[in-house]
Amino acid sequence: MPDSDKIVTRFAPSPTGFMHVGNLRTGLFAWLWARKNKGTFILRIEDTDKKREVPGSIEHIKKSLRWIGMDWDEGPDVEGPHAPYVQSDRLSQLNIYEQYAKRLIEKGYAYADTKTEEELGVLRKKAEEEKRPFLYREHRPENPVDWKAGLPLRFKIKELKRTTWNDVVRGELSAGPEALDDFILIKSDGYPTYNFAHIVDDIEMGVTHVVRGQEFISSTPNYIAVYEALEAREPQYITAPPIMDEDGNKKMGKREGAKDVLEYEKEGYLPETMMNFLAFLGWNPGGEKEIFSKEELVQEFSLSKIQKSGARINAEKLDWLNREYILRSSKEEQMSNFKIQISNTKWEESEKVKDEIFMGKLLKIMLGRMHRWGEVREEIEAGNYDYLFERPVLDKEKILWKEESKEKAISIMREVLGIMEKEEDFENIKKNIFEVAEKEGKGETLWPLRYALSGKEKSPDPFTLIEILGVEETKKRIQNAIQLL
Repeated sequence: MPDSDKIVTRFAPSPTGFMHVGNLRTGLFAWLWARKNKGTFILRIEDTDKKREVPGSIEHIKKSLRWIGMDWDEGPDVEGPHAPYVQSDRLSQLNIYEQYAKRLIEKGYAYADTKTEEELGVLRKKAEEEKRPFLYREHRPENPVDWKAGLPLRFKIKELKRTTWNDVVRGELSAGPEALDDFILIKSDGYPTYNFAHIVDDIEMGVTHVVRGQEFISSTPNYIAVYEALEAREPQYITAPPIMDEDGNKKMGKREGAKDVLEYEKEGYLPETMMNFLAFLGWNPGGEKEIFSKEELVQEFSLSKIQKSGARINAEKLDWLNREYILRSSKEEQMSNFKIQISNTKWEESEKVKDEIFMGKLLKIMLGRMHRWGEVREEIEAGNYDYLFERPVLDKEKILWKEESKEKAISIMREVLGIMEKEEDFENIKKNIFEVAEKEGKGETLWPLRYALSGKEKSPDPFTLIEILGVEETKKRIQNAIQLL
């Protein structure tokens, strides 16, 4: 086992589907605490519920953690002193759960359960009719049979008492004897239950701190009873607050609309963004600073700053944060992410995409409005920037500004053409067109010009368009608009 003075945390998800933000945030807190204290972070897969297991989930879990920048010191793909790190492998290779089960039997803390599902159903129904909770300990056998394969094994609560424990976040918690019951340790199929397996593995792996959701608080008295029966040291419990929807009305979960973490990757959120965003869901170091690097999060993280109340997920804040990270990234990183989004789209084969100058200008335009990289692909698919690659089809009814006459629009556009014939420097072209706009009216000058270049009622300003299209292409598009009028 690890040194008793060393911090050891673990993240132990079940492979029952995709990873959502609530799962990953819990794992992140455990990771940050281990890294803060130069301790050990263990990734353990708890796959004892084979009926709910979804193929591919283990790889998905690992990919989700690696994407936001979390590594593990022990776990699948990383050899360690407590291998294997998948519970079903620990069952088949080590038989560790049976060893602990036999220790409990020898000490009088476990017995074979011979009741059928039908018998249990009758007892539960009777309790329901009498309006009292069903407690198995009230029906335990006086002389249980010897435990053998095929029979469930139950933990035996020997002493009914009030259980008190300390939670790092919630402080002192307690529950009366009604919280204690004889629960199943080993199922009839030979697999340990979560309630037993995680305790055995935490003991074996020397886990000192367990970060978990509030749904586990009610089961803690039973967990503590097992630790006491085994005469083992309990870990410190750290209850992370629930992640709520944007209205704060319900907890986010797989059934309540929580997204797969890797969907955020597909949508173009950066891993640095997600780590920063998730860390602040239920934790805050105080102060005005909101953007933290991974190293800064590790340095600042403390259990005392984890909040008790639910943390609302805020999509607008996530978008703002991601935009900040995008804008702070290097030009090389920006261009790399930009090209990734363009790959496998209709733009990919265009000669213009091979022009670094054009690409730099195009990136600048799109960065002006973008919050996540996935918007690039969405804009391409919507055709919102097609006019930069091919001349737009114009609607002559939309060329004129409000009550502007056709004659005035033609006159202004010819004046702009004249400027472009005389000037080569972009800044001079821009200055002279502004002078025309001040003389003839900004709307009357800039609207027809912008529409002639883009064919869109909403697009970047005409000067941005002139810069990226170039003077020659700009002149041709203006001439097309004049001819249409």
